[in-house]
Amino acid sequence: MKQLLLLRSILSGNGRRIRCPSSPLLPSAVIRRNFSASPEQLAKRNYANNVSEYNTVLSSLTTQRRYYLLKDVYDDMMLDGVQPTRDVFHLLIVGTMKGARLQDAFFFRDEMKTMGLIPDVNLYNYLISACGKCKNSDRAIQILEEMKIYDVKPNGQTYVCLLNACAAAGRLDRVYAIVRDMTAAAAGLNKFCYAGLISAHKNRTPLADDTAAKIIELVEQSKGWSSVEASKIAAENVMVGVSEEELYNLPTAEYIYRRGGFISRQLTVYHVAFHACADLRNVEAMEAILEMLSKDGKTPDAFIIMQIMRCYLRAGDIDRGLKTFEEYMSSGKAPHIELYVTLVEGAMIGYTPRGMQLAQETLVQMTARNFFLNSKMGNDLLLVASGEKEGGYITANYIWDLMRARKIVPSFPAVEAYYKGLKDREVPEDDPRLFGVAKIYNDLNSKFSGPGRPK
Repeated sequence: MKQLLLLRSILSGNGRRIRCPSSPLLPSAVIRRNFSASPEQLAKRNYANNVSEYNTVLSSLTTQRRYYLLKDVYDDMMLDGVQPTRDVFHLLIVGTMKGARLQDAFFFRDEMKTMGLIPDVNLYNYLISACGKCKNSDRAIQILEEMKIYDVKPNGQTYVCLLNACAAAGRLDRVYAIVRDMTAAAAGLNKFCYAGLISAHKNRTPLADDTAAKIIELVEQSKGWSSVEASKIAAENVMVGVSEEELYNLPTAEYIYRRGGFISRQLTVYHVAFHACADLRNVEAMEAILEMLSKDGKTPDAFIIMQIMRCYLRAGDIDRGLKTFEEYMSSGKAPHIELYVTLVEGAMIGYTPRGMQLAQETLVQMTARNFFLNSKMGNDLLLVASGEKEGGYITANYIWDLMRARKIVPSFPAVEAYYKGLKDREVPEDDPRLFGVAKIYNDLNSKFSGPGRPK
């Protein structure tokens, strides 16, 4: 049956169209092959020559978060005549999952089937996870149906992936349907299931009046989850660097490997609940859950402190947000740059004079303690600071200077927002700052614009 389905897939025209190495469609990031060159010249130009070397390249790109280049490397692999293995496709699909590049993920799935390789359950789980990152629950459901067609048996992680993918899209009906199926199959709900239920209520559109009450109720219910049903991460997931938090698209996914007590994995449900309250700006619900945490004899980790700060700041309570930050910093626990960034970003909400002053002071304190912004943090803060319509634009200028001092090239959206903010202030054309920003803006605009793409 499997072989017949794969044969139909091949005959239906899913085979790839090999591009000529001189094709204008091939991005400049990929080294072009010139088949008239000598073997010695080719050896110097090619960055990989066999499956093992291509595996190393793919792993490196994923580690560097350069997910947009995975398809280009695959194109090179085809041009080199190197036959992809199952491991290659797993690396490709894991990378597209991490980068939330859903179209590329399904492209590689089709390529795999065209070459006669049947996707296994772990690969299908990655595809469902990618759907969750892109909030596409319809495609996630289709993947489960495809698994049945190809006689690939879902495992426990499959259903938890599916539950959280539907939760990300706010499909509460589908989430509860999955819960009913799991219960009927005598499968207990683990902490990741409760996390998905909380996310489903938070992401539901329109938001229900009892959302906060449901979140609190689910936190209470989660305390009875069975350790016997605890999710066990597959060995392959560990090998390719996929944590359960990332597989299920939890808000802690990008912080899970942070050290210094940033994340306590026993508090998964609390993490999602506090994050939901911050998103909803519901201080009352957040404080109720904080009291529950205390009654359980547990203390907030750095991630929870960050969410408490977010909740206060997003609700417009700068004083309590600042107090939470200061109490943590004076507690003797490991300081984290994420807490500084959270305070800076939250203080800028509404662009009040006091908030902008607090943001500037916090950035200065952060720098004095030898904490430095990375590219993502800098871009996020620069985008927010550039929205200031009145005032001296001091915060945006300072963030720009911090990034440039570390030779970080801001993203085009961040540069564009900052450049327009400077122009709106009628800065003289010969101003050195405006001149430097304009040059970077024009360079990035030329790089990211092209035929059919707006400048």
